[in-house]
Amino acid sequence: MTQKRSTIKPAVLQGDLNEDFFEAFKKDDRLAVDCEMMGLNPRRDRLCVVQISDSKNKVALVQILPGQKEAPHIQKLFESKEITKIFHFARMDMTFLRARLGIKVQNVFCTKIASKLARTYTDKHGLKELIREFFEENIDKKNQSSDWGKKILTKDQVDYASTDVRFLISLESILTEMMIRENRFTIAEKCFGFLETQVELDLLEVYNLFEH
Repeated sequence: MTQKRSTIKPAVLQGDLNEDFFEAFKKDDRLAVDCEMMGLNPRRDRLCVVQISDSKNKVALVQILPGQKEAPHIQKLFESKEITKIFHFARMDMTFLRARLGIKVQNVFCTKIASKLARTYTDKHGLKELIREFFEENIDKKNQSSDWGKKILTKDQVDYASTDVRFLISLESILTEMMIRENRFTIAEKCFGFLETQVELDLLEVYNLFEH
């Protein structure tokens, strides 16, 4: 399966979605979401960029400002139960959104969880591997570890952040079909529903709760 690269130029916004993007995104029933941070510790590291794409490949990259504690338009979309938010490794992004912007993301689909349940023929569940298998495209992840807190993002960073969300809606459809076929979709939905609790446990720094 191939996916055409979007010709729509992503918009880089400051602090929150503007009215045009907010109105466009709230009309869709699916949004692809990803986040870029300064590190992986939600108490120490800053949330820097929130990438959002709709089913028409319209992409907004929202730069979160130092000290910012809310983003009302993003919050309304992410807390809506009418819109499915599609992440890859939702646990991490949801934790940062909760810790830094107070957003409790609702109605989540995680392509990493879905991949682990559907693609039991492999132990490779990174987004790069999923894109290679289903879209026959190799994506460059070199900008994953870069300074996302800078005031002006480089062209490479903008391209990378846009690429990370443009496949997620298609991946949701593919992985859902696989899980239904293998009778694993119901357990996936339960896992997605547990993510909100998992985020609360992570913020409490309670790990390995179910181990002996």
